[in-house]
Amino acid sequence: MTESQRPSGEYPMYPSYGNGDASYPPPPSYFPTPPAPAEPRHRAKRPVALLAAVAIASAVVGGGTAAFVGQLTHDSPTSTAGGVIPGTTVSQSSKGTVAGVAKAVSPMVVEVKASSTAGESTGSGVVITSDGEVATNNHVISGASSVKVTLSTGRTYTAKVVGTDPAKDLALIKLHGASGLKTATLGDSSALAVGDQVVAIGSPEGLTGTVTSGIVSALGRDVTVPKDDGNNQGQSQGQGQGWNAPGDGLWPFEFGGRQFNGDTGESTTTYKAIQTDASLNPGNSGGALINMNGEIVGINSAMYSASSSNGSGGSDAGSVGLGFAIPVNTLKADLGTLRSGGAA
Repeated sequence: MTESQRPSGEYPMYPSYGNGDASYPPPPSYFPTPPAPAEPRHRAKRPVALLAAVAIASAVVGGGTAAFVGQLTHDSPTSTAGGVIPGTTVSQSSKGTVAGVAKAVSPMVVEVKASSTAGESTGSGVVITSDGEVATNNHVISGASSVKVTLSTGRTYTAKVVGTDPAKDLALIKLHGASGLKTATLGDSSALAVGDQVVAIGSPEGLTGTVTSGIVSALGRDVTVPKDDGNNQGQSQGQGQGWNAPGDGLWPFEFGGRQFNGDTGESTTTYKAIQTDASLNPGNSGGALINMNGEIVGINSAMYSASSSNGSGGSDAGSVGLGFAIPVNTLKADLGTLRSGGAA
């Protein structure tokens, strides 16, 4: 059949498919199906928006969880002596510098003035709770009828003695009406090594906020100090030195079989001390010995003054690089006892 012979209305001839004959077109499926209309763009955006919302929600939940965990970590100080009790520390940019340590920790070191019928002594202390708990030496407040504490800001509080432990030369006092105070970080004194750099902050000779620096000279020194409160009263308190030793205003101690700064008396106690060449002077007693991360590693407690061996009877000779501090781990282990009134 030729093209002219094909009935009208029928499909036109198409080339043959290998047999030389013309054939009708293939079934309608041969023709391509028109593409379906594209979906509106807003549908494609919905999953993205949903993912974004989920991501934001996850971030909020995650951040809240992290903040909560962080708060628990900060507000729940460890009870182990070797752990670190958190507080204010040196900023990351200032770590390892004396200036950074001084700026961070000075607000937590206070001046302590203890008054008795014999006069007034001056020492130092370290704020360990935001509501005004202050750690100091027992000999700073021993026998006091009233205690006043002055912050680095100049504000003065009256304080009560919460507990004392004469065997460790430690005491805990509490400021009346204090709140929101910056607190020191109590570090881990067992991590100290001979040669580590340290900073001392206190109120030597009543000069509040004095900063000195040095190194750890030795560890585990056996230092013997008076234990009986009665040995530490009298003439010294009238001189206002904060080292309650009879006669010269210095806190007596015994080391290596020799006595320094006067007679320790018959009732004594011995503790393992950190030796440092950071300059300590009368009034540093009860203040902070600090590592370069801004953590308290010791409570300064004893110093040797050349005047005690030259017969001058005064304290103006100052430090000769032989000072001792009670390890902060001793303080942390003793806090429960001090808060309950102290040891007998």
